[in-house]
Amino acid sequence: MVYPKPNPRVLIVTPEITYLPDGMGNMANKMKAKAGGLADVSAALVNALFREGADVHVALPNYRAMFRSGEYPTLLPREIRSIKEDIPEERIHLAADRAFFYLLNVYSNYDSENSKMALAFQREVINNIIPQVKPDLIHCNDWMTGLIPAYARSLNIPCLFTIHNIHTVEMPLGEIEDRGIDAARFWQYLYFVRQPANYEETRDNNPVDFLTSGVFGAHFVNTVSPTFLDEIVEQRHSFIEPHLNHELSNKKQSACAAGILNAPDPSFDPATDKDLKFRYTVDKAYYAKRKNKVALQKKLGLIQDPGAPMFFWPSRLDNMQKGCQLFADILYQVVSKYWEKNLQVVFVANGGYQRHFRNIVDFHKLFSRVRICDFEGDLERMGYAASDFTLMPSLFEPCGLPQMIAPIYGSLPVAHDTGGIHDTVSDLDINNNSGNGFLFKHYDSNGLFWAIDQAMNFYQCAEDVKKNQIERIMTESTKKFNHRVTARKYIDLYEEMLKRPLVN
Repeated sequence: MVYPKPNPRVLIVTPEITYLPDGMGNMANKMKAKAGGLADVSAALVNALFREGADVHVALPNYRAMFRSGEYPTLLPREIRSIKEDIPEERIHLAADRAFFYLLNVYSNYDSENSKMALAFQREVINNIIPQVKPDLIHCNDWMTGLIPAYARSLNIPCLFTIHNIHTVEMPLGEIEDRGIDAARFWQYLYFVRQPANYEETRDNNPVDFLTSGVFGAHFVNTVSPTFLDEIVEQRHSFIEPHLNHELSNKKQSACAAGILNAPDPSFDPATDKDLKFRYTVDKAYYAKRKNKVALQKKLGLIQDPGAPMFFWPSRLDNMQKGCQLFADILYQVVSKYWEKNLQVVFVANGGYQRHFRNIVDFHKLFSRVRICDFEGDLERMGYAASDFTLMPSLFEPCGLPQMIAPIYGSLPVAHDTGGIHDTVSDLDINNNSGNGFLFKHYDSNGLFWAIDQAMNFYQCAEDVKKNQIERIMTESTKKFNHRVTARKYIDLYEEMLKRPLVN
């Protein structure tokens, strides 16, 4: 790593993390708090920085009830002290507050509780952790850290703000200050619902938008896919608030915004995946997948046929984003068209649309060809290993992981050309030995049906053609979709930020 200052100190502020490097302390691997992809990206980045010898520090909420394992049933103050004694220079910084001591999940079902946790976390980072660490660069993640970039700007510390999810809360300055954050010191770098006239006028009657404040206050911003950033700037998504769109557009026009893709958890590897009936490497994939298919068919009560084309749905059944209604419109027609081929569909996903699919299956008596299962991690992995194709007809996708995991297992994505899908899936071209899936551009059920037909055309190719393409796609996907690649892009961005002069 080449920086203007030798080995700059980087503070990563995140409400989630999957694991921490062992070298950061013997208890580091006990600290797991995950709700989504943010936890995996945070872990990968910290691990990559630490492996390269960077002076990396991590700020986390002290989720005492979640940080438990074996001989350490629940981390209480004495265990926290022992952790700190074990960590060189205290690289792991746990923000302490009762708001998250007893949580069993990162986020609550109640917005008011999440807001309370966000304020407690940021209060500790601003008042205690940043003064203690004295970082050269701060990396904040999502709305729960949205006030910190404004504070960093007031201190002239370069700050990167990463948007993983388009979610925010709004709160008056008065309430923020009542929680122990002296926002008067940096209020001019926060984003308010309306243009503030002065501090006194705006304190109690002009809410702060946390996510947009993160964008507004940060020196640099990134989304979790390049295309999703472009779509926001081009105003292609009506659900994104105009002020967030405006601030991201300003950042991009100033060359202070980028898109960096997330990557799947490294445990998604068919060669080592303990949940598979038959594990396999690239050279054994074609035939091992057929064995896994029969094993899954037997488990779910489907027609047992290794030659049956199997489509897999791993994303939550949310009709607002995931395109459930498109597939519901054509499910029976798809199964009917390829009835003689024994085409099968396996859902491993929760969500409100699950009942609708069950009704379709019940009405048409598709029990031996379509199975709808509640989400289970082991069943999800079996689905990737057994299936030939993975369905992702999302209306929008900030990043998406299933379309990256699937080709690692030799299951080719059938997906809508949007957001992170556009950045990770390209049309299969057998003649040019390129591409890894089947995309449709027009967001309707006919477009999805067309893409399924393209997938079936490939499925009916000669065995050696399919085998060679699947092996190529698996090899390319393993090299491209991994945390090492993602972490390297963040490290390059850190280098660029630290070379730039700060502008307030």
